[in-house]
Amino acid sequence: MADPTPHDVTGEVVDICRDLIRIDTSNYGSDEGPGERKAAEYVAGLLDEVGITADVIESKPGRANVVARWGGSGSAATAERGALLLHGHLDVVPAAAEDWQVDPFSGEVKDGYVWGRGAVDMKDFDAMLLSVVRARQRAGRAPEREVVLCFTADEEAGGHDGAQVLVEEHAEWFEGCTEAVGEVGGFSTTVRGQRLYLIEAAEKGMAWMRLSARGRAGHGSMLNDDNAVTRLAAAVARIGAHDWPVRLTPTMRTLLATVGELAGVEATPENAPALVEEFGGAARMLGAVLRNSTNPTMLEAGYKVNVIPTDATAHVDGRFLPGFEDEFFSTLAELTGEGIDIDFVSRQPPWETPYDGALVDAMTRSLLAEDPGALVAPYLMSGGTDAKHFTQLGMRAYGFAPLRLPEDLDFTALFHGVDERVPVDALEFGARVMDRFLDEI
Repeated sequence: MADPTPHDVTGEVVDICRDLIRIDTSNYGSDEGPGERKAAEYVAGLLDEVGITADVIESKPGRANVVARWGGSGSAATAERGALLLHGHLDVVPAAAEDWQVDPFSGEVKDGYVWGRGAVDMKDFDAMLLSVVRARQRAGRAPEREVVLCFTADEEAGGHDGAQVLVEEHAEWFEGCTEAVGEVGGFSTTVRGQRLYLIEAAEKGMAWMRLSARGRAGHGSMLNDDNAVTRLAAAVARIGAHDWPVRLTPTMRTLLATVGELAGVEATPENAPALVEEFGGAARMLGAVLRNSTNPTMLEAGYKVNVIPTDATAHVDGRFLPGFEDEFFSTLAELTGEGIDIDFVSRQPPWETPYDGALVDAMTRSLLAEDPGALVAPYLMSGGTDAKHFTQLGMRAYGFAPLRLPEDLDFTALFHGVDERVPVDALEFGARVMDRFLDEI
């Protein structure tokens, strides 16, 4: 890695992103993968090298997190605001190399992009943050506000071996933290020729469920009115086919009002789906946050075609909007019906942070300083992030990993997708924005 000048916050960002991608941290939802230890040691080394003491905390062998405190010698007014948590995760979802144009763990630079698993989810932000922190530390520009830097394990499987362990067993690291910034937000979309940056201000809750039915085993040729497969299949079909009604939270009302102004219409629940379509490829994510959702994902039953099994199971990925948890679970109970047991593989609450205050102003100003003609608005995230755990400590949370993206890039398709990649100039843009942001906080 070339040694940048102390004031160059972009000089290392591409190299760090490539280095992180080359460290395979695939998370299979179990402890069978490589874990995050090697990546955690790499990150801790980068911080230690510039005089920031970092601790590596393992939840279990190989499942490693990095935490450090930085800055905090500012004014009394800054101290009153408390510390700011900046967090990113080190794990990635698996990748099948045969499906990719390049080796998913090569970190190859091709056609102006850094390619590889984690390029957008979320080793890009880890690299931006580390590049900016290292440059500022070399230049003696630590922020006046105290910052907690945190790089976690296991986010891609719910954070149970990462952020959850840190919150439940190492909460002293976050003492005084009032606000948190992590993924997924700050990226640009284009609506009717206007660039619009989306800041995450809310997340759906998560209910990963295992549905089980038990019936009477028997011969496949005989009558059986207690068939576990039949009962389970009917429940799964009802759940998967249910048409959940549109429900707008405050965050989405604000976003759709912004889009409505561009489209020349007033945003309403009735035209909300049409307004979301204005986002093009991003509509696959934003369309999912207009309503609760239940998607069946796995089925398992039986061992031979002519044997009616005793048990049948299914898994369902349920997501529910902030403020609509009761409606979600009561409707789910009706759809599931009698004779089906529900166990939660993971159940995590939604959250929604008011889109106001000094931190929102800082994010907005830092973006507009680099892209003066843009608009900035909040959005509700369809998936889950480590913010679900950090909000349990009372922090206001936002997703802000700034990227200025080409209009024709289907960015949301790259999350967990084939040929995941991030533009080099977007990485450099994000580093400059984060540098400005740290001046504003």
